[in-house]
Amino acid sequence: MTETSDIPLFPLRTVLFKDGHLPLRIFEPRYLDMVRGCLRSDTGFGVVLIREGHEARLDDQFQLPHVFDVGTEARIIDFNQLSDGLLGVVARGERKFRLQEAWAQDDLLIMGRVAWLPDEPASPMPPEHADLVTILKELAQHPLIAKMGLEIDYAEAQSVSARLAELLPIEPEIKQSLLQLDRPRERLAELNRLVHKLRS
Repeated sequence: MTETSDIPLFPLRTVLFKDGHLPLRIFEPRYLDMVRGCLRSDTGFGVVLIREGHEARLDDQFQLPHVFDVGTEARIIDFNQLSDGLLGVVARGERKFRLQEAWAQDDLLIMGRVAWLPDEPASPMPPEHADLVTILKELAQHPLIAKMGLEIDYAEAQSVSARLAELLPIEPEIKQSLLQLDRPRERLAELNRLVHKLRS
């Protein structure tokens, strides 16, 4: 039997990968309550990419946004009050899940019933993708990225493929297709194709 859980969802125009860092500015009461609840119970929330609709409540006619059904659990690893008075949160990507059902609570916090997906298999970096490691090392040296303190294992296919997928300047829908691949070597092959396309 696949393990399922009911978790709060945070629909965004962002894709989160395992071990990735996601900085958020929290201002809506429903998400402030979600953060408090996650910190109090030491639980995570689900990050899902919006297909159609809005992440914020724009008017009294609230509608659930349409989202992709594969997302990533996020755990809060840091928080602080920002200079503009908003709550700043940094979340870290953990398990992938498949969304089975979503609904809104009375406070309009979106909840989801999720089935947890298996961990991706560990595998060493294939020699034929050495160019991708070089690109990732160059990206990781950029001051803005270096400041994020990402953990990267350059010898491990899952780590390299996930970090490169989140850092490359590609559309969220393409990042989502990379997230949905369940084998790091498949993701590396697709990243190789995308890098050649970006360079041409």
